[in-house]
Amino acid sequence: MKARIDINCDLGEGGGADEALMPLISSANIACAGHAGDLVTMRATLVLAQRHGVAMGAHPGFLDREHFGRREVVMTTDALVACVVAQVHALQAVAGAVGATVRHVKLHGALYNRVSGDAVLAEALIRGLREQTSLRILYVLAGSELERVARLAGDFIVVPEVFADRTYRSDGSLTPRSWPGSVLVDVDAAIAQVLGMIRRGVVGTIDGGEVRVTTGTVCLHGDAAHAVVLAHALRQALAAAGVAVAAPEDARAGVVENALLYQL
Repeated sequence: MKARIDINCDLGEGGGADEALMPLISSANIACAGHAGDLVTMRATLVLAQRHGVAMGAHPGFLDREHFGRREVVMTTDALVACVVAQVHALQAVAGAVGATVRHVKLHGALYNRVSGDAVLAEALIRGLREQTSLRILYVLAGSELERVARLAGDFIVVPEVFADRTYRSDGSLTPRSWPGSVLVDVDAAIAQVLGMIRRGVVGTIDGGEVRVTTGTVCLHGDAAHAVVLAHALRQALAAAGVAVAAPEDARAGVVENALLYQL
């Protein structure tokens, strides 16, 4: 069986490169009117993903357009879960109107980071998604509390996510965007980071160390200035390594298949 990996990208956020990026990825996380997007952009992004055979997911964030969902917003646990569920339902409603299927959920920005490190919030989110939505595929930060809680839940397909264009701290969390060096702008460095995670199961940290990671999907940020260049370079590097890019037909089997990449 040929090794394969999923490349996901956050789209429908007004980054301006969606049409160029969509043919280069296999999963799209679509903003659902929280941190970005509206009914028009959701529809356009879903139709574009359909055209290119890209798997579609909901990308809910804090309701904070001013800061693009990258600032912490104080919310009760119930309000946070309701916020996520409402955005998932919004995207599913638009998808139904255009004959598309939403397959997964991936949180955005500060919401992603907050739930990744908080077991109580992670448990509440899992309950909310189980009770109020039909989606059971989660893209989660590799090694996070959300990954652990989702796996323990037993009825979710958990896809551990790593990042091509972000750096890491020694605990496996992403370097805060307010810190110098949090974003990898050098394409060669980003490619080397991805190949290291795939081949060796480790990623270098901001303090010069290494931390282990499991790679189920690789994320590119669609709003980054170099996103299209990075996407092209990543596709070329993976092809040279004999790795196919695809969203798995069966997501549970796909995560197992991706584990084969550590043998490259």
